[in-house]
Amino acid sequence: MRKSVERVTGDSEGVSYEFPVLRFSGSDKSAPSAYLQAALHAGELPGVVAIDALMPMLNKAEAEGRIRGSITIVPWANPIGRAQYHLGEHQGRFHLGTRTNFNRGFPLLAAPDTALLPAHGAADKRLKIRLVQLSLGHDIVLDLHCDDEGLAYLYIHTSLWPSMADCAAAMGVDAVLLWDEDTSGTFEGASIMPYQNAPAEVARFDRRVVTTVEYRGILDVDGALAQSDAEGLYRLLVARGTVVDTALPAPGRFTGVVAPLENIDMMPAPRAGAILYDVKPGDRVAKGDRLATIVHTPGEEGGRTEVIAPQAGLILTRRSRRIIRAGEDLLKLVGDHKSDDARSGTLED
Repeated sequence: MRKSVERVTGDSEGVSYEFPVLRFSGSDKSAPSAYLQAALHAGELPGVVAIDALMPMLNKAEAEGRIRGSITIVPWANPIGRAQYHLGEHQGRFHLGTRTNFNRGFPLLAAPDTALLPAHGAADKRLKIRLVQLSLGHDIVLDLHCDDEGLAYLYIHTSLWPSMADCAAAMGVDAVLLWDEDTSGTFEGASIMPYQNAPAEVARFDRRVVTTVEYRGILDVDGALAQSDAEGLYRLLVARGTVVDTALPAPGRFTGVVAPLENIDMMPAPRAGAILYDVKPGDRVAKGDRLATIVHTPGEEGGRTEVIAPQAGLILTRRSRRIIRAGEDLLKLVGDHKSDDARSGTLED
């Protein structure tokens, strides 16, 4: 394994940011190459500890000559967000200088050619450009995130499904959300959209893997979970031929939930107040079931408002905090049918 350090110059004198890049050289240039990054939202750490648990497996494979495709790993992808604190609280989702989500505003190129990338911009923009430069051209691109509280799930572009079903099975996730439109410039969009109009011999959707991985909740930073997630990542790399391991069986059939984004009900809170949840991630609900109660005027008659399921489905995520503003989303309900409040593009800011 080789380590290098990337540097992003800040927007004022004397300020710069650094992040490490770990690389394994493959023995076969025709084998699928892989790029993994974690903590683009800098406070989301399940992917960071999963990479930490994955490294001994890859080091062993390298020592035994079993790495066929090159592997590039960025365990801390966002040094800018990692350094952001406000009144003692970490702020890793949005860049405080531009108010832009760190997973928005990536360049959506017309072709997989890094020469098309812009050359200038503020520090957060230059960080995004560098991450695209590091990742574009790899056959496998995994962006490791987490939700508030939730099950493990993947976002996958429709052009890669069901060819990526083996990856979902290998990683042991509970659900797959399919999307086909990106107008906000997510990292996943920057990784797959350049191939949409590319010739078949360049796009190679049969072997391409691009996904945003949501590793449960933000508090699920746990040694046992990290080991399990690392084993899932390793199984994916073996299944796709980047790493050789004859002791591992091929992934079975994916049996989790698969749904388009249009089926997701986000359930905006009708009132501000305290949330009393009746459901948790993994629960199956019927239309008309109570999902939560908002206590908005405590102790007074009519001081509670119930939130009811608009359709049957699976509770995928919910808020990790229990204070809510009117209009904020309470949870993700993966409905059996299209939501009456279907959202195109990204589900959240």
